[in-house]
Amino acid sequence: MLLLSQFLKQQETDDNLIDLIGTLMLACKEVAIQLREGALAGVLGSTEDTNVQGETQKKMDVIANDLLKKFLLDNPLVAGLASEEEDLPVAGNPDGRYLVTFDPLDGSSNIDINVSVGTIFSILELPEGMSGADEAAYLQAGRKQIAAGYVLYGQSAVLSLTTGKGVNFFTLAHTGDFLLTRDNIEIPADTNEFAINMSNQRHWEPEMQSYIDELLLGVEGNRGKNFNMRWIASMVAEVHRVLTRGGIFAYPWDKRDESKPGKLRLMYEGNPMSFLIEQAGGLSTTCYGNIMDIEPQKIHQRVAVALGSKNEVETAMEFHRDSADSKAARLNR
Repeated sequence: MLLLSQFLKQQETDDNLIDLIGTLMLACKEVAIQLREGALAGVLGSTEDTNVQGETQKKMDVIANDLLKKFLLDNPLVAGLASEEEDLPVAGNPDGRYLVTFDPLDGSSNIDINVSVGTIFSILELPEGMSGADEAAYLQAGRKQIAAGYVLYGQSAVLSLTTGKGVNFFTLAHTGDFLLTRDNIEIPADTNEFAINMSNQRHWEPEMQSYIDELLLGVEGNRGKNFNMRWIASMVAEVHRVLTRGGIFAYPWDKRDESKPGKLRLMYEGNPMSFLIEQAGGLSTTCYGNIMDIEPQKIHQRVAVALGSKNEVETAMEFHRDSADSKAARLNR
């Protein structure tokens, strides 16, 4: 089996980028160790603090965020970073080349019940004439990403990575190395599996309600086949299932806070996951357009998400096609 660094060299990846990805993996290995110890290490439960999103922080949110910051800021290649847990960007080396955005621990509400969580990251080039302290430096459309991925902390720790040359899985071995375990991931175009938080159904746009209603009708409906529903409440776990066997994952706009395009964050979740999905032959959208075409306005911007098997996502978009002037469509432009 190939080491992560060996595989990246075979892909003719820039040596500096290999170095940075290696630094990210060092941090993720530390996060994996902390999670594995769980209650033994005293990392379960919540803090008394809230993050910039207004969410109560879990102890592991803080630990994972601090670990990623420490490792990344020690790397001279890093000009700056932006985290879901930080109010503002954090400057790195003034001579650094890269910006890193990340969600240090996606799905952290699952920590205390020992269900899969993960770290999501995206790597951008620092624009000329800007610094890692400038929020504007990070406001680049998803198409500008040069690498993205996540580490899923489950029964094993699995890295899903793209540098724009397909998607590949690497598993953390007992040696401390990430080894290639599956290459050239391809998402099936068709599926009979969907993932969505049904408890929010009454808040969705009518178009999304109609789409899900059709799936629930199964063989008796227009689709003529049964669909299974899955929901883990961890985007990393949901996307990993989609990459592994297909499906559609959606977290659509809803009317509970009409000023926000969605719940998920564009820079820390939407863009990196979209890069992976598209590189694996899938489709990642807001239900109105591709997520990676959005020009970000702020680092903590939110976005509606529907991603996965290409034909199924296109079907979901068909339900929204005639509603381009809806509240959600306007917010996601």
